[in-house]
Amino acid sequence: MTDTYLRLVNSGVTKKLAKQLGLPRPAVLRRYEPGQPLVTGPVLVLGRGDNLPPAPDAPAPSPDADAVAHVLSGWGLDVRRHPSQLEDGGRWAGVVVVLTEAEEPADLSGPMLALGSTLRRIAPSGRIVTVSRAATPDDGPALSAVRVGIDGVLRSVAKELRAGATGNGIVLSGDATLDGPSVAGLLRFFLSSKSAFVDGQLVTVSSDAGVLPGAGSGWEKPLDGKVAVVTGAARGIGAAIAKVLARDGATVVCVDVPAAGDALAKVANQVRGTALQLDITAPDAGDRLLAHALERHGHLDVVVHNAGITRDKLLANMTPDRWDSVVAVNIAAQLRMNEQLLASGKLAEGARIVSLASTSGIAGNRGQTNYAASKAGVIGMVRATGPLLAPSGGTVNAVAPGFIETEMTAKIPALTRQVARRLDSLQQGGLPVDVAETIAFLASPVAGGVNGQVVRVCGQNLVGQ
Repeated sequence: MTDTYLRLVNSGVTKKLAKQLGLPRPAVLRRYEPGQPLVTGPVLVLGRGDNLPPAPDAPAPSPDADAVAHVLSGWGLDVRRHPSQLEDGGRWAGVVVVLTEAEEPADLSGPMLALGSTLRRIAPSGRIVTVSRAATPDDGPALSAVRVGIDGVLRSVAKELRAGATGNGIVLSGDATLDGPSVAGLLRFFLSSKSAFVDGQLVTVSSDAGVLPGAGSGWEKPLDGKVAVVTGAARGIGAAIAKVLARDGATVVCVDVPAAGDALAKVANQVRGTALQLDITAPDAGDRLLAHALERHGHLDVVVHNAGITRDKLLANMTPDRWDSVVAVNIAAQLRMNEQLLASGKLAEGARIVSLASTSGIAGNRGQTNYAASKAGVIGMVRATGPLLAPSGGTVNAVAPGFIETEMTAKIPALTRQVARRLDSLQQGGLPVDVAETIAFLASPVAGGVNGQVVRVCGQNLVGQ
């Protein structure tokens, strides 16, 4: 599905006309291509003591910010530590604001005002990333206020950005460390063009216990040697997931219903994987996909629960068949398959399970009570299942897409579709590959510290989210 308006306001005479008329001009987002550099310019790291203008009583420069700068320098990036270090006419490719040392709301003033001074010089598709610590029940009122306050800061800044730039946050919890592989992996994802449609998100890193040895050493092929199952892989988002996982080195088992057999075989051939025709609502679906993976490929490392359906109707007009079929496919099947996979004891060490939720499951949507129930159920499922995989280094997470350009959204009336596209901070719909990139990150070995989380791929299209 093509966004014709996006193309018109970014090319030729229509671009000039749109500017003259003051029409919304969503940017063409920078998306990942193999071999592409992580960023295309200098990255600024701000922290405690980075006041603008400099304050005579400002605290000493932040050792936590220095630690993050050291990580970025290790990747060969051009790292700066003060806004004044940018050349005339230069643009920041990214700004990382390290707020882990903030102890009260007043501590935000210096680094946030310093950030504000950079916003007019953020490059197109630039990145803002905050790094903070999670509030805990043991925090005093002031400490809790500043830690939760950072959530509001990040989401508000993300809504102010333009030209395809995004803002996201990393939240440290448990024994996660600034220089640990999980924080580094998430920081790299947020700075990269793989996170093009991820905006206004705060993702918690709780530990590095789930990160296997060697994780993070192969950024181009992070899934090399892994075997992944993708349900609903015959078309749309599922096909995009299969292709991105294969690009990242995984051998992919493509799963879909027998009726989609031809399309499924085509995708499996494209990714050089195998196809499995399977109704995921079958009582033994989990056992069958595990048996296929073990027999054909020897192990199973990643399971992506993508298959899903909609049967929309206002609740007053809802019928049992519409309600029950959506629940059966979208959540009951996932619960049953996960139970079988975990009970088998045959998932690989450090296994990753990623489920498709939806922003409808977070905010609700008119005419989608059945769908919202199932997708909110996915969120509850991953939160409860995460601890079950943690002892073996495994994780379970969810991705919640917003408006994504698919065959399903193409059926929305034209005017409604245009309005939906412009409601998020990036003023456009996402692409299936945007969902796939986030899933690939959560499936990677370096994401072992992210467990039981929900990451929205929605361009920040929810009010207050």
